[in-house]
Amino acid sequence: MADQTLDARGLQCPLPVLRARKALKTVPPGSTLTVEATDPSAPKDFAAFCEATGNRLASSVEEGGVYRFVIERCA
Repeated sequence: MADQTLDARGLQCPLPVLRARKALKTVPPGSTLTVEATDPSAPKDFAAFCEATGNRLASSVEEGGVYRFVIERCA
């Protein structure tokens, strides 16, 4: 499985999710995209994004003001 990373730190809603949507188009199904963001609304935004798009939010953690999301692209 290929793993890609997207740095969305410093971007405000809705840019982290929009950039993730674009990046996921290049991720093969079954692979993951790791997104790093600093927007405080990112956890709820990415949960809603994954639910709406049918992708799986594999993990969501916060460390030192940086939110890290691992999104598995579903077919």
